[in-house]
Amino acid sequence: MREILNIQGGQCGNQIGAKFWEVICDEHGIDPTGQYKGSTADLQLERINVYYNEASGGRYVPRAVLMDLEPGTMDSIRSGPYGQIFRPDNFVFGQSGAGNNWAKGHYTEGAELIDSVLDVVRKEAENCDALQGFQDFEAYHTKFWRFESFDLGDHEWCYMLLENSSYFVEWIPNNVKSSVCDIPPTGMKMSSTFIGNSTSIQEMFKRVSEQFTAMFRRKAFLHWYTGEGMDEMEFTEAESNMNDLVAEYQQYQDATTDDGQDVEEEGGEEEEEE
Repeated sequence: MREILNIQGGQCGNQIGAKFWEVICDEHGIDPTGQYKGSTADLQLERINVYYNEASGGRYVPRAVLMDLEPGTMDSIRSGPYGQIFRPDNFVFGQSGAGNNWAKGHYTEGAELIDSVLDVVRKEAENCDALQGFQDFEAYHTKFWRFESFDLGDHEWCYMLLENSSYFVEWIPNNVKSSVCDIPPTGMKMSSTFIGNSTSIQEMFKRVSEQFTAMFRRKAFLHWYTGEGMDEMEFTEAESNMNDLVAEYQQYQDATTDDGQDVEEEGGEEEEEE
């Protein structure tokens, strides 16, 4: 059985992770103490080792590492409905927090904690028979939506692409990934997940870039970051990378539009010749 190691960090990441484990425990019939209390053991325990380690007494423990720079988030999880199901040694946290200062989390407070986090991650990974990968919850990850829908096989995906080809750009090869899970979430007959990207996202990047540039020009709040070890050139590089990203999205958007216009113009010329 292939195993997955879950890593969740920060207040937001741990809040998402706590909810994730509530849902997973419910799907596998695991109660807050780690005991199996489900009704269909053959189905619910068939792949239990993907996310859980089996401890003594038939208890199942989430394969998870929980970390933060301050203890408040950890205390909140411990006092939550499934707080006692986690391995106590896998809570790794500091005492002061980052105060929403990325530099403090990356260069100072976080740098002091990273070795302890890696030690716990290494121990969990070494206890796996066939580690498949890592699942990470943190504040800047893409949001995923799970909704009741229908199950699409490979043939259905191909048909959907052909019927809606105008909505899928040609400059991204293999732009649709699909997989089939025959076990729906609790309370649903079927489910599917869709992750999409569009050139319209550049508007959000533009807005962030404009606000960043206005503040950076005045060096607003800059000392809070340079005082924690960041170099001013890192801000310049970040600004340049953001502008390059916006330009790349705009390039693809313009190229798609121009291609469509070229096709229409060629079609019109052929009609005139006839």
